[in-house]
Amino acid sequence: MMRSVLKTKFRAGNGFIAMANMKFSSKSIKIELEPYETHLFEKKRFNKTTTTNGDELLQYHKEMYEVRRMEIVCDMLYKAREIRGFCHLYDGQEAVAIGMEAALTMEDHLITAYRDHAQQLKRGDTVHRIIAEMMGRKTGSAEGKGGSMHLYFRKNNFYGGNGIVGAQVPIGTGIAFGLKYDRKPNVCISMYGDGAANQGQIFEAANMAKLWSLPAIYICENNNYAMGTSTQRHCSATDFYSRVPEIPGFKLNGQNLFHVREGLRAAKEFCVEGNGPVFIEMSTYRYHGHSMSDPGISYRTKDEVSEMRKTRDPISYIKGLIVDNEIATEKELKAVEKSINKEIDQIVEQIKKDPYPDPADLWTHVYCKGEKSYARGREYSETQFA
Repeated sequence: MMRSVLKTKFRAGNGFIAMANMKFSSKSIKIELEPYETHLFEKKRFNKTTTTNGDELLQYHKEMYEVRRMEIVCDMLYKAREIRGFCHLYDGQEAVAIGMEAALTMEDHLITAYRDHAQQLKRGDTVHRIIAEMMGRKTGSAEGKGGSMHLYFRKNNFYGGNGIVGAQVPIGTGIAFGLKYDRKPNVCISMYGDGAANQGQIFEAANMAKLWSLPAIYICENNNYAMGTSTQRHCSATDFYSRVPEIPGFKLNGQNLFHVREGLRAAKEFCVEGNGPVFIEMSTYRYHGHSMSDPGISYRTKDEVSEMRKTRDPISYIKGLIVDNEIATEKELKAVEKSINKEIDQIVEQIKKDPYPDPADLWTHVYCKGEKSYARGREYSETQFA
């Protein structure tokens, strides 16, 4: 295999990380894909294999590790009481966020629940702004007013984390309606967890999406335990991709970035063709508890979590491909990870110096500024429009 030694830089947070002496290859690397479990979704839409290359694999490793490190740092900051309130971490589920975005564009729309840090980052925000928001600083994504559960990035069509279980799904369905109304060749992704899968509003929204053939993709991130109850104990029908009989769906391996990427590509193609909504179940796993108030070991064992790290870790899978294909050595990848660690540590130190919101900020962003206010009259002739 021909190899060339290059120097390049990858963005991490607000800065850059130099990666020298990496062995990049433009040669295509073939990836075998496991079969998708389907419900009314044509299997011929799925590829049995996909391809990647050294450049892409290194980028995926960098992006996934950046999310992992950001979440681990948030864990430490929470325990140090630098972050307060609710906080739901994403470590273990990185392949879902990175693989999904690899199949989409920023013109596709996205809405999720409160485990939203990775989505905010991959939609274009920075590590600095995200952690600053959780630490209540004015330099945060919402100027310190929203916190962990309410990140939002309208610029790139991310409609944020939502604190009410399942409530984001009807909103996402409305966004999908807007895309169809405007004849846009895009989709809206509505993400929810297995714990929200029994919410009636999900079925009501999906029913409307089916009736109107909306470009809506409903993604259930099944990390097995909802808030702390296994799927077998809280749900009588655990095939979340097939729970609406009339709507096609499929299940994929949420720990494999390529399985996620290729599945999303097939789903998007299906939707923009005008075929209506799709349900996707992503089999994934969170290493932390449901939130920082949950130690995560009262309903599962430490051995189970350790086994998942050893056998299904999404970052280890990508690193294995990089090393096996002689793109970079384990030592070189470790150096990249140390650089990311250092970069994020520096970001945190800067955030600690950032200002808190001013008392006067309590009065901002409360109401939308209008043209002028008026009281509705008894008759049309008494209104401002007459």
